[in-house]
Amino acid sequence: MFRRSILLYSSCRRLSSSSLSRMTPPRFTPAQRVAKFDQDVWSIFTPLAAETKAINLGQGFMNFGPPAVVQNAAKEAIERVEANQYSHPKGRPRLRNALAASYSPEFNRQLDPETEILVTAGANEAMFATFAGYLDEGSEVIVMEPFFDQYIPNITMNGGKPVYVPLRAPSHATTQNISSSEWRLDTDELQSKITPRTKMIVLNTPHNPIGKVFDEDELRAIGKVAEQHDLIILTDEVYDRLYYPPLTKFPRIAALDEFWNRTLTVGSGGKSFASTGWRIGWLIGPEHLIKYAFAAQTRVVFCVNSPCQEAIAAGLEASLTQPLFKDQTANYLQKRAKLSKVFDDLGLPYTSPQGAYYILVNTSKIRYPADYVFPDILHQRGDDFKMCYWLTKEIGVCAIPPSEFYMKDHWPLAKDFARFAFCKTDDVLDQAVDRLKALKKYIL
Repeated sequence: MFRRSILLYSSCRRLSSSSLSRMTPPRFTPAQRVAKFDQDVWSIFTPLAAETKAINLGQGFMNFGPPAVVQNAAKEAIERVEANQYSHPKGRPRLRNALAASYSPEFNRQLDPETEILVTAGANEAMFATFAGYLDEGSEVIVMEPFFDQYIPNITMNGGKPVYVPLRAPSHATTQNISSSEWRLDTDELQSKITPRTKMIVLNTPHNPIGKVFDEDELRAIGKVAEQHDLIILTDEVYDRLYYPPLTKFPRIAALDEFWNRTLTVGSGGKSFASTGWRIGWLIGPEHLIKYAFAAQTRVVFCVNSPCQEAIAAGLEASLTQPLFKDQTANYLQKRAKLSKVFDDLGLPYTSPQGAYYILVNTSKIRYPADYVFPDILHQRGDDFKMCYWLTKEIGVCAIPPSEFYMKDHWPLAKDFARFAFCKTDDVLDQAVDRLKALKKYIL
């Protein structure tokens, strides 16, 4: 009897210990490079839009497919055994050759597809590989606000420190429509942020979320600062095939003066061919810069989606003889006009984009109910988060709060703005317009 009691006691101890281990999570400490990341804007608003059945004009993905020539090429590639296997880490030869053919006239030089072009797993990985290839612990990177939010973790995860310089809207942006060209960079302010640790300047044109296309004078001013301090220029040009009249050519900093020698240009098949989920991007630049991004990429992803590379190559080849990009721009112009009109009718001022597919709307005239209840998570974010949350839940149209694209100290610069994406089919935009009309009774 005594022995049975001992065995029962021992069994209970084992059960208790086992239960305790299941109840107490292991105390694994995350790396500092990720430990301080906040919940991002996409994981807040994309599920909210789905839950409330709001029209999602927040995230910049299309709800229509790539051009037929691109889709057909993808299907054909999947049926070829070799197109489904590892690609060369630099990218499939067909795509690199197509990029060289398409972009050589853009850069006013004959691009070498072997040494001056690197295919990447989307534009984001192109930037990550560049930061990995060039940043040491404590290296500083100049970032212009507002910035695409992925820039910051890409920099910090590679040991770098972002240093912020804001683009500023004119004061009359609160009362009247403006062109994205009116958002300006103060080059003296840019100069003041450079230290001996500065390694790189990040440029984004056409700009997300503003839609600004930097003109040649602005690009030269930035380039001269980079030359003076011997800095690398990393220019994010993923919307380069989407710019609007009266612009007749897209200015590229790497095509000006001698800036090619210090510039890496990022591009995106996802933005150019409505295939954001394929994750096909690229870097273009001189061999002495490309090679270190390539060295990093080989250890990050090794190679990129093979059949989709073939499809993007087909799209670029077709664009040499067919007006794919011209037709795309014409379609987006109509979409921009459709969404702009409802804001004109409501009397809400906005920034009209020169490029990309976003309208930045000034929301300062909108008054949501003072007693409206917001979730706690929004109380630690910029004021524009509350406005966009209310728009999503009560008006049924999801927009993105641009304070996500600013450092915390500069959140007030974004408090009166909301970003609406018009990369949607006309029927979806029509539904959004109808819902946005309900804002009229909330506007002072």
